[in-house]
Amino acid sequence: MSKNTWRKRALAAGAGVAITAIALAGCSGGGSESADPSTGGSNSAIITTNGSEPENPLIPTATNEVGGGKILDAIFAGLVSYEADGATVNDMAEEITVEDPQHLTVKLKEGQTFSDGEEVTSDNFIKAWNYGAQLSNEQLNSYFFEDIEGFSYDADSELTGLVEVDPYTFTIALNKPASDFQTRLGYSAFYPLPDAAFDDMEAFGENPIGNGPYKLASDGAWQHNVQIDLVKNDSYQGVRQAQNGGLTITFYATQDAAYADLLDGAVDVIDAIPPSSMASFESDLGDRAVNQPAAVFQSFTIPERLEHFSGEEGDLRRQAISMAINREEITTTVFQGSRTPASDFTSPVIDGWSDSLEGADVLAYNPDKAKELWAEADAISPWSGTFQIAYNADGGHDVWVDAVSNSIKNTLGIDASGNAYPTFAEARELINGRTITTAYRTGWQADYPGLYNFLAPLYATGGSANTGDYSNPEVDALLQEGIATTDTAEANELYGQAQTILFTDLPAIPLWYSNVTGGYAEGVQNVEFGWNSVPLYHEITKAE
Repeated sequence: MSKNTWRKRALAAGAGVAITAIALAGCSGGGSESADPSTGGSNSAIITTNGSEPENPLIPTATNEVGGGKILDAIFAGLVSYEADGATVNDMAEEITVEDPQHLTVKLKEGQTFSDGEEVTSDNFIKAWNYGAQLSNEQLNSYFFEDIEGFSYDADSELTGLVEVDPYTFTIALNKPASDFQTRLGYSAFYPLPDAAFDDMEAFGENPIGNGPYKLASDGAWQHNVQIDLVKNDSYQGVRQAQNGGLTITFYATQDAAYADLLDGAVDVIDAIPPSSMASFESDLGDRAVNQPAAVFQSFTIPERLEHFSGEEGDLRRQAISMAINREEITTTVFQGSRTPASDFTSPVIDGWSDSLEGADVLAYNPDKAKELWAEADAISPWSGTFQIAYNADGGHDVWVDAVSNSIKNTLGIDASGNAYPTFAEARELINGRTITTAYRTGWQADYPGLYNFLAPLYATGGSANTGDYSNPEVDALLQEGIATTDTAEANELYGQAQTILFTDLPAIPLWYSNVTGGYAEGVQNVEFGWNSVPLYHEITKAE
């Protein structure tokens, strides 16, 4: 997930149209056939693309942001993987049998190996998941294992729900029903690890050995704050066979620099268009432009620990700030229609999404009501100081943050502005450490295609991306009841009820849904963007 956005998976760009099912046809250049030199494509060419410096070492359970997630998804393979439309397909798994919502049996394909030659077995999954779940290992994705029997937030404990039957078969027992658990298994937290990882995990994170379609080109292939070089992993036998020779992911300081390189032919494909080029990129690139819905949601969070934002006063001020934002105007003028004003906390491309939930009017621009609510909050405790929204300057967010801040400032008559940090990593360090003293940019790029994934990690008590430390027992209960039922319609109804409470509490201020906006260079073929806004790199080819 994203691969919170700040997350796994950080923000790409929102839904330009509203659809009610997981259905992204993708944008394709030159068709989807395999690489064929006769058509100008090459299965040995290195594909260059944009990225960002990973926040943490490249360990699957330690990465929950898009820079690192993009790399991990290229060099590792899980039990299942996701097709362009979000459908799951077996990858390392030969078969996954769901006996009931609490019990699964996994049968692995035999003969699969890591890039160092070690065979992928049941033990590689069990050890990796146990490592990720251990409290003392402080893994950001430990949350993903909480439904497995034996998990504890209080002490190191073995995941007793994982039992090896034989080298290629293991069972999963959950401590409570989780009807979408099989769908989750394509997320990076569930990747296996080779034995070498446990010899020195810190060193492994700098030079990981995976089992996916790509591998690091060599020792030192990760040049920090510059780029990472990957080559095709010939030992990979899964469903994502690379149709090119490798990837070079450049860590651009700005989206403008990446787009300039695309226009110059110095980069093959990018998955983010800077705001400064949003009005012109489709005419610049023609049929090489990409603008399609993706499972991406943008917001900002105001921690309850900040002065004036706790209790009843905090609820009133959050609602006032939300109603002071002219989302329609900002998405039209700043984003040229490549964003859609949010009407909930999820995404229109996910099955079960609704634009008519009770309480959603708090997301509508209503300056008079905003002023009224702000005055009610002032009666509790007069406002003092400034209101700022922190963001990372290397992500192309300055224009919209300024627009949102100005809308708040002009409506409420307070001093409001953006607060830029040079890099994503610098901002995240303060956010994760709970030392940031302002509101801050947040959002979500889904880990797997499901409403629960947009809600539980961010708003359940102790959720992996709940950096604002929001906690509401009613929300927790509704989310748990929803994930326990095998009736999809019933689950989605319960998730809607949870969102009704979120509209009152506003642990995050929803802004808009993002399209993925990107493009590719001349001579590049077979470009398709997935449901989660990330290109299917293994399919891309280009002329030599």
